Amino acid sequence: CTYLEIEQADRTHAVVLSRPAWLWGAEMGANEHGVCVGNEGVWTREPVGEDEALLGMDLVRLGLERGSSAREALEVMVALLERYGQGGSCKEEPVPFIYHNTFLLADRAEAWVLETAGRYWAAQRIQEGSRNISNQLSIGKEITAEHAGLRQRACSQGWWSGAGEFSFAEVFSLPHQPARMEAAKARYCAGKELLRQHAGHITAETFMAILRDKASGICVDSEGFRTAGSMVSVLPRDPALPCVHFFTATPDPSRSVFKPFVFVADLKPTPQVRSPTFAHDPAKQIPRFQSAVDRRHELYRRHQAALELMERDQERGQKLLQTLRDLEKQGLEGMNALLGGTVAPHPEELADLFFDCVEAEMKFYT
Repeated sequence: CTYLEIEQADRTHAVVLSRPAWLWGAEMGANEHGVCVGNEGVWTREPVGEDEALLGMDLVRLGLERGSSAREALEVMVALLERYGQGGSCKEEPVPFIYHNTFLLADRAEAWVLETAGRYWAAQRIQEGSRNISNQLSIGKEITAEHAGLRQRACSQGWWSGAGEFSFAEVFSLPHQPARMEAAKARYCAGKELLRQHAGHITAETFMAILRDKASGICVDSEGFRTAGSMVSVLPRDPALPCVHFFTATPDPSRSVFKPFVFVADLKPTPQVRSPTFAHDPAKQIPRFQSAVDRRHELYRRHQAALELMERDQERGQKLLQTLRDLEKQGLEGMNALLGGTVAPHPEELADLFFDCVEAEMKFYT
């Protein structure tokens, strides 16, 4: 994994990942069985581990590689968390940036929230409606599964008296939240409200619009920090229909294109969105992160140049943005026809789909 070696599984599933290029794991992704997992950082009463262990992002990838359902992915992740712990820097910088993790997991039939504090965890199965996470503990009393020693740990630390109902978020959240957690609270509430407004008729387009919402803080583009990548997945209950995963593969979804990806045999590789590798990688040399390398892939470089153009020349920028939106709309219409059963899927077309969308986007940047 990023910092540790662990025992390999007999068999792993095909995965598609959106990941920081320097590490092994992923922020989010999907596997060939329609399992999706994404993570967010969180700070709790349990101290963060400076010692290198598994990153939350490693757990995302391990869950996807080894779980053929959301529940199985969750079981894989908590077993490895309990065994190896989580720790080590989550950022490619000399000063360590360390956090614990919360996760969303979903497949065609089930959805889960998994939240952690050190090696301890609680999980909630989501039975209806919508659910979001945002850099804070959000599982209250509705715990479906938990670490065997969770409540005993809370009692032994004096965080819970052992009387009354147990709320994971209340017991394990920091009593004095850092400023970033206060911002996360506002973002969590805004996300919940945006989902509520669309209750009963949420589509892929709804999610894309929410991920582009800057007023809520969900789409971040300020103080040198930018939403790095975005993903929306459509997981039909009918197993005869394919799962479709849309990725931006570039930062700031408000100025990016969501491109469809479908798992089929003989997928055409997309080297334009694979970051370069380095013989002497500062992330792998001890001490780590003593120098910086340019990890941007080709689409990222061209997209950044286009963003600069948009800011310099408003009129040309608006035209380019409209062209990108039209490209995205074509992809969405094609996928809606596929999922609606009005067109039959051609495996060779689906194998080239993501590559072709990336190529089309790059043409508009030249």
